[in-house]
Amino acid sequence: MNPAGESDRPGASTTLFEAIGGEPTFRKLVDEFYAGVATDPLLRPMYPEEDLGPAADRMALFLMQYWGGPNTYSAQRGHPRLRMRHAPFRIGLAERDAWLRHMRRAVDRLELEPEVAGALWDYLERAAYFMVNATEDAADGA
Repeated sequence: MNPAGESDRPGASTTLFEAIGGEPTFRKLVDEFYAGVATDPLLRPMYPEEDLGPAADRMALFLMQYWGGPNTYSAQRGHPRLRMRHAPFRIGLAERDAWLRHMRRAVDRLELEPEVAGALWDYLERAAYFMVNATEDAADGA
């Protein structure tokens, strides 16, 4: 898979969105992820909505679009601007690691083909590192 989620095989035009199983699989990924977030004392406060449903829907739409699915996310919300949308929240190393822990569990529960899982995980890991906006953890006095 290349960074756009397209097959590197000559003549193939399958996106990761298609390879992963489309919307149902992305919804399952996000539902699994948010099941962990719902009880995480570090991450849950970053989701001010009482119900995690709206955040889960936004994430699912974003991931589907990023990986070659419908452009519903941009049609509803405009450019993703991930860093800007996350700027109000303090995201340090502990928050990043907690996010990755829940996402790793969610990806593993999908039982994807290794190539597909690897491409997806590579992106998610890079995205998590990119979102860090605090250089010290709260325990360090930040």
